[in-house]
Amino acid sequence: MRICLMIEGQENVGWDEWVALARACEDNSLEGLFRSDHYTSVRGQMDNGSLDAWATLTALGAMTERIRLGTCVSPATFRHPSVLAKCVATADHVSGGRVELGIGAGWSEVEHLAYGFPFHDTSTRMAILSEQIEIVHRQWTEEVFSFDGLHYGLSELSALPKPVQKPHPPLIVGGSAKPKSARLAARWADEYNILTPSPDECRAARARLQAAWADEGRNPDELRLSVMTGCGVAADRTERLDRGGRRLDRTGESNDPEGWLRQEAPGQVVGTVDEVAAHLTAMKDAGVDRVMLQHLDHSDLDMVALIGRELVPALA
Repeated sequence: MRICLMIEGQENVGWDEWVALARACEDNSLEGLFRSDHYTSVRGQMDNGSLDAWATLTALGAMTERIRLGTCVSPATFRHPSVLAKCVATADHVSGGRVELGIGAGWSEVEHLAYGFPFHDTSTRMAILSEQIEIVHRQWTEEVFSFDGLHYGLSELSALPKPVQKPHPPLIVGGSAKPKSARLAARWADEYNILTPSPDECRAARARLQAAWADEGRNPDELRLSVMTGCGVAADRTERLDRGGRRLDRTGESNDPEGWLRQEAPGQVVGTVDEVAAHLTAMKDAGVDRVMLQHLDHSDLDMVALIGRELVPALA
């Protein structure tokens, strides 16, 4: 199983902290650094700021050499698809072919209203997402194309330069592997990402996705399944409590680390290295290829080093 770090960039992560996180991932054998794509706090902490996701990733691409960089996930509602495709292609050139695009329908009504983005009903947002993914994919791979949809229209577009990665940068669709998103991913995407599932849920999701892949005439064995889940990795119980307390202070989830841990932080991967390795091994056995560990105390670089030093080898 491959391990990446996932950072909630809208929760006041500054540029210096992004640089430190990227260097920690590079130095400690993590496969990549992914970030959310939000403009306002999703925890209601409205004093928290956010640097733009693709501007940040492009800049990090220029100062790193090895790690993968991407979004998990970019809302289809934030950018015109031809602009999004151009942003990702630019980041791909800057990084030498190391970026990935995770894309979803968007969900936070608060930030849409604040920034003036239209916030449609779920069905319309899914239709917009479907058109976006097709346009992005075709812009990266076709010499010239036109598109006439309900939400977007393009005429004889020849978008150059093409991305460095061939046939294109990986496309990741996020969701719960329900029929509509599974079909959409099977048509255009390379990977499907689900949020905080159990191993049994991973196994069931993979089966649904493989069926969708087969229905689209694609090899189900080529499906890549990934998981994004909150994490808290520690060397022992004392460190686990200390690390959990500092995270809860930052996020405001609770003021009782002992109680929070007794509840086993539902849906998240929290514990000693051995405990987390056992949980992730069960996910691996259920068909998960990659995990994005959501690190909510982004100033804690010691945990990144611990993940690289002990967890990455345990799951290699």
